[in-house]
Amino acid sequence: QVQLVESGGGLVQAGGSLRLSCVGSGSNFAFNTMDWYRQAPGKQRELVAAITSGGITNYADSVNGRFTISRENAKNTVYLQMNSLKPEDTAVYYCHAVGFMRKEYWGQGTQVTVSS
Repeated sequence: QVQLVESGGGLVQAGGSLRLSCVGSGSNFAFNTMDWYRQAPGKQRELVAAITSGGITNYADSVNGRFTISRENAKNTVYLQMNSLKPEDTAVYYCHAVGFMRKEYWGQGTQVTVSS
């Protein structure tokens, strides 16, 4: 059974940094795209950053220049380095991956809270 497990969330002051990690297990194939989404209270889940197996990245305008997504294909692991955090970055962050036959997987989410 494929699982995605996130870690690294927490409470940080505005201007601070956090690094999220997501480890995929149980798959016999490397994931294609691995992404980070977030969902703030009362808002829809939104794409934060994405990275293909070839290393092509894409960012939401709201985080471009502050967040960096990276991955280690051999470990089926994706990271999200978040710098210059703002209170509006507060949300539950979810790892998402597209695997074999384009099947999608989600992690359980990790809370990020940025205080002003």
